[in-house]
Amino acid sequence: MNADIRPHAPAAEAAVPAAAEAGSVRQQVSPEEWQTRVDLAAAYRLVAHFGWDDLIFTHISARVPGEPDRFLINPYGMLFDEITASSLVKVDHLGEPVMPTDYDVNPAGFLIHSAIHEARPEVQCVLHTHTPYGVAVSAQEGGLLPISQQSIFPLARLAYHGYEGVALNDDERPRLVADLGQSNIMILRNHGLLTCGRGVPEALLAMYTLESACRIQILAQAGGGALVRIPHEIIATSVEQSRQVTKGKGAGLAWPGLLRRLDRIDPGYKD
Repeated sequence: MNADIRPHAPAAEAAVPAAAEAGSVRQQVSPEEWQTRVDLAAAYRLVAHFGWDDLIFTHISARVPGEPDRFLINPYGMLFDEITASSLVKVDHLGEPVMPTDYDVNPAGFLIHSAIHEARPEVQCVLHTHTPYGVAVSAQEGGLLPISQQSIFPLARLAYHGYEGVALNDDERPRLVADLGQSNIMILRNHGLLTCGRGVPEALLAMYTLESACRIQILAQAGGGALVRIPHEIIATSVEQSRQVTKGKGAGLAWPGLLRRLDRIDPGYKD
């Protein structure tokens, strides 16, 4: 499913507004915001690289450091492998841009993300996907099954939210937040996957594990044989096992390597 990250086509470059050029935007924001922009743009490129994107749909949002009621989100209309640190749209809690941009913000995407950011101030990043494997598992009555090592980590803290149609209604917000609770991993029934993190790397790596578990489940079910389930007692110890495996560094262990991969393919995400 991997999709290569390609250099920007001339047409895509021309579509980026002059106000979003690297020099001007970097000079307009704090160093902390610029770093968040670079990390978020990297996450968009990685989502495209892993084949998790859905044309221009779905979103990854990040809270602006030092500005808790302002967020960065993708310019609606740009493919994920085109997004750069400067092209990201900075919005307020209502989803209204607070810096010049020629792009819209997807109202459905911002409704989901803003609800979580508002309810969970410790959440810095929210990542949502519509991958075929993720949607397939979300449509199964049993949801994610304990049948792989990859599955035990999300299962230890997994939440579910029932499908209510395209997320356009404000009255869905409290139900979404209530279903998420204090979890950072959620399956949106008949819709897709969602992860949260204290930073962009944490949300991205949580999604990598969740997506891997969903893909393995669909492949295992396609084999047609009986599936062996992992005992609940093992799932209960997975959080501590995860800390041991990552040497206590969490997402920070793999994130630098992912950035090096992007730099080899196309470092343009930093622009």
